[in-house]
Amino acid sequence: MLSNVISCNLVGLDGEIINVETDISNGLPSFTIVGLPDTAVRESKERIRAALKNSGFQFPIKKITINLSPANTKKEGTHFDLPMAIGILAASSQIEEKSLKEYAFIGELSLNGRLNKVIGALPIVISFREKGYKKIILPKQNINETSIIEDADIYGFDNLKDVIDFLKSEIDIKPFKDNIKVKSVKKRYDVDFSEVSGQLNVIRAFQIAAAGAHNIILIGPPGAGKTMLARRFPTILPDMTIEESIEVTKIYSVAGLLSDNCSLITSRPFVSPHHTASKVSLIGGGKIPKPGDVSLAHLGVLFLDEFPEFQKSVLEALRQPMEDEEVTISRVNAKITYPSKFILVASMNPCPCGYYNDPYNECKCSPSQVRKYLSKISGPLLDRIDIHVEVFPVKYQELVKNTKNQNSSEIKKKVDKARLIQLERYKNEKINYNSQLSPKLIKKYCHLKYKQNKLLETAFYKLKMSARSYSRIIKLSRTIADLDESEEIKTVHIAEAIQYRSLDKKFWEV
Repeated sequence: MLSNVISCNLVGLDGEIINVETDISNGLPSFTIVGLPDTAVRESKERIRAALKNSGFQFPIKKITINLSPANTKKEGTHFDLPMAIGILAASSQIEEKSLKEYAFIGELSLNGRLNKVIGALPIVISFREKGYKKIILPKQNINETSIIEDADIYGFDNLKDVIDFLKSEIDIKPFKDNIKVKSVKKRYDVDFSEVSGQLNVIRAFQIAAAGAHNIILIGPPGAGKTMLARRFPTILPDMTIEESIEVTKIYSVAGLLSDNCSLITSRPFVSPHHTASKVSLIGGGKIPKPGDVSLAHLGVLFLDEFPEFQKSVLEALRQPMEDEEVTISRVNAKITYPSKFILVASMNPCPCGYYNDPYNECKCSPSQVRKYLSKISGPLLDRIDIHVEVFPVKYQELVKNTKNQNSSEIKKKVDKARLIQLERYKNEKINYNSQLSPKLIKKYCHLKYKQNKLLETAFYKLKMSARSYSRIIKLSRTIADLDESEEIKTVHIAEAIQYRSLDKKFWEV
C-alpha cells in the first residue's frame, strides 16, 4: 500500500515542502529511504522501528520504501522521523490516510516513542503556512517558538501514541496560541550609561552610531572603559518590532539556540565572540551550513573586543557581510544565504603594551612594533567602520564626583526620534538607516552647500581620504543632522563627522 505525508526540508531560513511517500509491498523484509537523505535521515530507520514497537504498533515485516520527494535535493535533519513513522502506519493500514491530508508533520523520535525537540521549527512552520498548510503537528518542546504564528494551528505532542490517538479522534487537543499582539517589544537591561564616569565624547559617538546604525571602533589604553561602554550600547538601540523579533528568532531556531520556554527573542542580539574564534564560527558554515556570529548578531550588535588579536583572515572575512548585509555559504548541493545586518563595535589597544599615545603612561613599544600591531587591521576593513573614537583614561576627579551622565533612556529618546525621521524619509526606498545610503541616494538626500563642500574638500585632501571615507562622512553628517532634527546638513555637522574619520591617520601612519 502507498501513503503520502507532508513534511518540510529546511535550506537556510527557507523551507521546501517534502512529500514523504511510503510504499509497503511483499518481498524480502527491508527498509530503504531514498531521495538524497543525509546520515541523520538514514539513521532514522532504527529510531522509527524501535519507536513503533515501544508505542504499541506493529512494524511491518515487509519491503518498505520511503521516498522523500522531490528527490533531487539533499534532505537533512532528524525532523523527518515523525512523518516517516506516520507514513508507515498509514501504508500498513494501522491508521486511515484520509486523516492525514490536512496536517503537516515534523518531529524527532526517541526509541521509546517520545517526541524530541527539533532544530529550525519556526522557519519550518512559517514555510508550511506560506505554502498553505496551516495545521502542523510537532513536538511539545517546540510549541513556544512556533505558536507566535497567528494564522496557523500548532498542535504539540509528547509522544507518538498521542499523535496517533489524536489523528484517530480518540483524544481532543486544541491548537496552542500565544497572545503577542504588541507592535514592539521593550526590554529592560541591567546596565546603563549613567553608570559610566566621564567619557562624554564616546557616549556621543555611540549615540550617533545607534541613530544611524553606523559601525564604530574604540581605540584606547587598557582600563579606559572600552568594554564597559560597548556593553551598554544595546541599551540605547530602538526597541525591536514584532517582525524584527520573528526574523531574529528564526535565525536562533535554525542554530538550535532557543530554549524550550522561549517564544520570541525580544532584545537586540549582542554577540561577543572570543578573539580565538575561527572564520567558520564567525561567518557561518560547516558540513551542514549553520549561521555564524555575524548572522546571530543580525539586527543587533557584533562586539569584537581586542580587535587586532583576531586572525587577520577572520577579520578580512567581515568585509563582505558588512557591505552586503548578508552571507552566502556555497556548498556542492546548495547555496545558503543568511542575513547579517549588524552594527559592528570593535575595541582595541593602540599598541602591544597598550600605552601608545597615552598621556599618563609611557609606551614601551618601538615604532616597528606599533606598526606591526596596527597593520593587522587592513585599510579596506578600517574604511568600512564609520566612526573612529579615541578613549582616554578617566581622571580621578571624574571617578569620585557625584554628577552622573545621561541615563540610557534619555539618550534612547533622541535615537528613537532620529530613527523615525529616517524611516519617514526612506519609506519609498529599500533602506531604513543612513548607514545604508548608496551613492545615488546620497546625492538625493544629502545636499551640501558651498561652505560644507569646501570644508569637506579640505579634509579630503589633508587627510588623504578614499571615496568610501568621503561617503561615510556624508552619511555621518546626515545622522548628526537628524539627531539635531535638522533637515539641512550644516557646517557643524560636517565638522563633527570629520573628527570621527581622522583618527586612523593619527594611529595608522606611525
